[in-house]
Amino acid sequence: MARVQIETPQAWLFRARLAVRVSDVNYGGHLGNDRVLGLAHEARVMWLSSLGLSEKDVGGAGLIMADAALLFRAEAFLGDELDVDLGVTEVRRSGFELVYRLTRVSDAAEIAVVKTGMVCFDYAARKVARVPESFATLLGSQA
Repeated sequence: MARVQIETPQAWLFRARLAVRVSDVNYGGHLGNDRVLGLAHEARVMWLSSLGLSEKDVGGAGLIMADAALLFRAEAFLGDELDVDLGVTEVRRSGFELVYRLTRVSDAAEIAVVKTGMVCFDYAARKVARVPESFATLLGSQA
């Protein structure tokens, strides 16, 4: 099986510092794969909040996650502080791709790289929507 490839952005737009919590650790004693996606979600919410936006409203539409991919580079453990860098790699008519890089603060070890395909969604009509113009401008200037 071919390994997943994730293109990283030319520039990172946002950095969140998050700690690995006891609920993030699995039976192997390290950060669980499902929790890596949770940390990416937390960073995305923080980024949107810093822009005065939310996943329910990015200027007239909400967001849903269409797909996700994760690359694991190293283990992280309870109490580790992680920097989660976030960037945009592609903007399309109804969606965009976000990439997240998780790095341990204490030794700069890259823990994981995550990609999420985000789609704009009209929750009232229950259908895919165009990226709002104001948000597209923001993403376009950041991609």
